[in-house]
Order: sequence, then C-alpha cells, then structure tokens
Amino acid sequence: MALHFVASPPIFKLITMTPSPRIALIHATRVAIEPVETAAASLWPEAETISILEEGLSVDRSKAAELSKELSDRIKALSHYAQAAHADGILFTCSAFGTAIAQANAQTDIPVMNPNEAMFDAALSQGERIAMIYTFQPAAAGMEEEFRETAAARGSAAQITSYFCEGALDAKRSGDDDRHDQLIAQTAAEIEGADVILLAQFSMAGAAEAVRSAVAIPVLTSPESAIREIRRRIETK
Repeated sequence: MALHFVASPPIFKLITMTPSPRIALIHATRVAIEPVETAAASLWPEAETISILEEGLSVDRSKAAELSKELSDRIKALSHYAQAAHADGILFTCSAFGTAIAQANAQTDIPVMNPNEAMFDAALSQGERIAMIYTFQPAAAGMEEEFRETAAARGSAAQITSYFCEGALDAKRSGDDDRHDQLIAQTAAEIEGADVILLAQFSMAGAAEAVRSAVAIPVLTSPESAIREIRRRIETK
C-alpha cells in the first residue's frame, strides 16, 4: 500500500513592531548628560534617547547679561534639528534658556520641555517656602521668574529664595564630584525656614543623597521629575 504525504502550507505570523519613542536631550554643558541619561534609563527604559550637546550655549550665556535673540534663535534651531531627527519629545537640560525654550515649544507639534517645570510643580506640593541651590549664576534670575509664573498659574502663594553654591560647578567640571557634592550639602545645611530644597541644575543631581543626609526636609532634583513628565506628555499626546 502506497503512503502519500501532503505537506501543509507554511503558516506565517505577521509581527508588527512598534517603534520605541525617541527623546531628544539637548545639553549646553556635558556635565548635564549623565544625570538625565541615568534617569531615563531607570524611569523609561523602553524609550530611545539621543543627546545633542552644544557647549557654546553655556559659554556665551555666561558672558551675556540677558538672554539675547541670537541665543534664542540657536535654541530654536536645536529644537528643529531634534524634530528632523524624528524625536517624539524634546527635553532641554540647561536652566538658563527658559524663555527661548518656551518659544520653541510654541513652534512645534511635539512636547518641548524646559528642565525645571516638572520639579517646580512637585515643589509646590511640599509647601510655600521654597529654597533653590544653584551652581550656574546666569540661570538664577530666569528660574526664579519661571517659578513665580508656575506658582501664580497654580494659585499658590509660594515664595522662592535662591542660594548660590560657589565653586561647585568648577569642581564638577574638573572631575571632583565629591567636592561638588560636599559644597552643595554645606550650602543646604545653612538654609533655614524652608519646606523643600531644589537642586537647580541637572548636573547637581548626583549631590542629592549628600544633601538629604545634611537636611531634614525634602530635596528635589530636575532629571527624574522631567523624565516622568515628558513620558506622560508623549504617551498622552
């Protein structure tokens, strides 16, 4: 008796891969890169991050009394570049360009965030006496104004007081992270009457544990707050 075998047609399963969301991280100093990339890897590992560094921004901003049109145009150009690189959202990590970042956000159809807005929102839930430590002097005035605008929009009477930590950024740039963290913790320990302490620059995030060991009030950093918020905006867009 002959045996006949009939081969069944192969079965193919079509698998559609959903592309990972892409976040463009735009930096004006290289010391901001590691803190936010670490936060992104921890809080949104599925996302793809690309870092764009333009160090001339911080160099030129430190020489200018105010944020010039030329610097603002460079911020907007970087935003356009990130969009051309297929970013789903843009996060600027330097706190000295708030007005220009807001202008870039108004001209795009993807989320564009400044470094501090998410941290400011979190601070308002902690009380009305806000202390902010900063290490890059040109950033302070703009951040204070952004905070007041945020508080007013939320109907909060919160007030912000800023404290400059001299020498910390130089220590960070020279690779002395321990000295950087120690100086910031010392500044924090001298603050009285605050409900919460903000570490203004992304580059300061590594000092958070040292500061928390030196004070008995909450300490907030920009990178983690910002990654959580840009994830929310991209996923709900």
